[in-house]
Amino acid sequence: MLELSKKISSLVGRTNAEYELIKEGDKVLVGFSGGKDSLTLLHTLNRMKKVAQYDFDFKAVTVTYGMGEQVQFLADHCKEHGIEHEIIDTQIFELAGEKIRKNSSFCSFFSRMRRGYLYTAALEQGFNKVALGHHLDDAMESFFMNFFYNGTMRSMPPIYKAENGLEVIRPLIFCRERQLRAFADKNEINVIGDEACPGMRFDVKMPHARATTKELLAKLEADNPQIFVSMKAAFKNFQPSTFFNKEELNRIIEDEEV
Repeated sequence: MLELSKKISSLVGRTNAEYELIKEGDKVLVGFSGGKDSLTLLHTLNRMKKVAQYDFDFKAVTVTYGMGEQVQFLADHCKEHGIEHEIIDTQIFELAGEKIRKNSSFCSFFSRMRRGYLYTAALEQGFNKVALGHHLDDAMESFFMNFFYNGTMRSMPPIYKAENGLEVIRPLIFCRERQLRAFADKNEINVIGDEACPGMRFDVKMPHARATTKELLAKLEADNPQIFVSMKAAFKNFQPSTFFNKEELNRIIEDEEV
């Protein structure tokens, strides 16, 4: 078993206990891209399965884009560590060539398509949960991107139920990205990076919103090292009555009149 930091184990354990992400009898399908985030998630769950006082099963699934990706080393890695793994080959890349217009954004398209294959595999194989490797940096970046560019206040919850009935969980949601990078580096794991991004082969604009937001958060953290701690606390201390949502304000007034 690879060495997993006590900090990651502790954060995931507390998150799991607070939000009941994984419980007795759960069958969890893990999205395994081969990047540092999903690798850390996979080995975290592998450790949990060995030490938890309840039984659950999990399986790793790698969804290819159909662009000739070399992912056999991911299967070999899972086999080495006794983790069940499946590769699902798709034609997402070819389909994207027909669907994505020139100079259009592509990240959401690929993410949505790959998520669809994960959901389908989970439903067909009897899994009740899908685990994704999103971390705290992802959640904060998502919040500010929605805030600045989409006019909405939303982020990434630790758990939610999809329309198809599957529960989607994010066990690493309170971990920092640098902790996951450190896990991969310390254990000298070969990981898939940005070079595998399918958008590199399209005449489309590279996404600037996330890069700009990541840079902004880095500057804010340099000025205030506790800013992620504060924002994480704020995500649990949301006060809707202080905003402009008419339905929420009407509900509050109605509750006070009762």
